[in-house]
Amino acid sequence: MRIIELILDEEQEESGIEAISIVESPAIESDFVALNNQEIKLAEIDKEKRILLGALLIPNKPIYRKGPEGDEYYIFFSKDTIVKASQMYLKKGYQNNSTLEHDQTLSGLTLVESWIVESETQDKSRKYDLNVPVGTWMGAVKVNNEEIWQEYVKTNKVKGFSIEGYFADKMERPKEAVQEDLSKEDKLLNKIKEILTADNHGK
Repeated sequence: MRIIELILDEEQEESGIEAISIVESPAIESDFVALNNQEIKLAEIDKEKRILLGALLIPNKPIYRKGPEGDEYYIFFSKDTIVKASQMYLKKGYQNNSTLEHDQTLSGLTLVESWIVESETQDKSRKYDLNVPVGTWMGAVKVNNEEIWQEYVKTNKVKGFSIEGYFADKMERPKEAVQEDLSKEDKLLNKIKEILTADNHGK
């Protein structure tokens, strides 16, 4: 099965990440932490932070995709591409761009923190037991949308972040929209294929 590295086509204006989606099954398989009253209160008015903290992109992680004609393959992002994409996202002022399950445009969600993990031990992500690799793009999203917080976050209907945007295929694909919206079946298939690949290499 092909493994395709996606990169930024810096000559194309629309290249890069356009929005952050909150989803039930993030393709990067990393849930976010909902920060609320479990933290030390800085002031009485800070009863609920309403911040979602989690991984936005993990470097070199194979993400299973199925094309319109049924062709199956994996995509991945390098550390360098993740850094460029995260910076471009902020440079374009897209902090307020968000969707629900890549389908419904949301208001009231803002990316308020963004950083690249640089240490295995000394990183804010470790405080919340998010043991993502060095090079991961982390984000904290403030939720000022009451409906989304009550109906989706507090009920655990959404569990992680997923990015959407446009990237170029480093080797052969011209351009494609990336939406990390794998179903549970696709994730299971992904795990099975990883096990089979590991078994074959071990022989």
